[in-house]
Amino acid sequence: MNALFDSLFSSRRRALVAALLGGLTATLSLAQAPATGAPIRIGMIEGLSGPIGNTGDAVFRNLVWATERVNARGGVKLPGGNRPLVIERFDSKGQTDEALSALRSAIDKGITIVAQGNSSAAATALIDAINKHNERDTARQVLFLNYSAVDPVLTNEKCSFWHFRFDAHADMRMKALMSVLREDKQLKKIYLIGQDYSFGQAVLREARSQLATQRPDVAIVGDELHPMARVKDFLPYAAKIKASGAQAVLTGNWGNDLTLLVKAARESGFEGSFYTFYGNALGAPAAMGDAGIGKVIAVADWFPNVPTPESEAFYKSFRERFPSPADDYVHMRMQLLVEALAQAIERAGAAGPVNAATIATQLEKADVTLAGQRARMRAADHQFQQSLAVAVMDRQGAPGVKFDVEGSGYGFRVIRNLSPQQAELPHTCTMQRP
Repeated sequence: MNALFDSLFSSRRRALVAALLGGLTATLSLAQAPATGAPIRIGMIEGLSGPIGNTGDAVFRNLVWATERVNARGGVKLPGGNRPLVIERFDSKGQTDEALSALRSAIDKGITIVAQGNSSAAATALIDAINKHNERDTARQVLFLNYSAVDPVLTNEKCSFWHFRFDAHADMRMKALMSVLREDKQLKKIYLIGQDYSFGQAVLREARSQLATQRPDVAIVGDELHPMARVKDFLPYAAKIKASGAQAVLTGNWGNDLTLLVKAARESGFEGSFYTFYGNALGAPAAMGDAGIGKVIAVADWFPNVPTPESEAFYKSFRERFPSPADDYVHMRMQLLVEALAQAIERAGAAGPVNAATIATQLEKADVTLAGQRARMRAADHQFQQSLAVAVMDRQGAPGVKFDVEGSGYGFRVIRNLSPQQAELPHTCTMQRP
């Protein structure tokens, strides 16, 4: 449990981890009687410091909450006794080389399940490293669970038996966004902007492709990439966006790169729409304010205002666990990831020895439901198949906006739902199995 305190660089993060550890310890004590075995450790490799540290904190909250739910019902049920799940943190500092170093540290500590997501570049490096390690050291093979790295190549050309992606990839998200954008008949000019790394490049590439086929009448008046997590002042970019005459911006930006971009756009007087992958949290709604009402559009696997009783109860439970507005960023897919992992471990245990290979074999068959959201793993490429939703920003209290985001007074109203079948896309993976 001491690993939970590794690599913390601020009092806020120390307080966060202390609170999470307290909740996790309480949960484990409740489950201690049935969960008699050693903990099953999951190494979370993520940027926990630096400009994207808030996104790593959000992941940690989500994964811990998911493991608390499993542990509260007795842990993972295995023939030799039930075992609790525990998250151990490894700070990649937002750097690929640090992520690889963290992977080595996790393996040295005997961890055989790692999770990462907030960088497709880091995910690509981790897949390559894990492939080589697992071929070389068959006694300590490692399983990689990806919750956010959405470069399509990861489940296509670079697909791996050891890698499972639980987020919709960028092309799937773009397809969902485009289902709304193509109906905006007033839109004639659009500006494309993104972070200059594999994911940001993939988003703009797919945007150009889908715009060409679905809205050839829309002119792309700007198409640029900027350094990731290094731009402190987006006003020069906002000035170019406004000067271009664009009526909308399409971006895959996340973290502070998104928050600072939308804030600069507001300050520059830009009055167009934002089509985003992640515009529904981490400060973006508060940065845009009233200027974002009806204009900030986001795509996700789930939103707090999904209009079902199960969804509402799920969200209320999360807010009870994490009442601070600053902690309000819950990911359904991360909850489903942990449920799928627990399911796969139990099935592996029922069939024989439990290790990375046997868990992976069962994870290929994962079919899980939580809070009315059902998803399954596609065995051919290890791409999770789940519903996607598109939502638009509005003031809390407006029809369909019961819940706001981060105490901002603004929330997101769901305007389009895509079933798993509608969101699904073909793949080019040729899986090499051990």
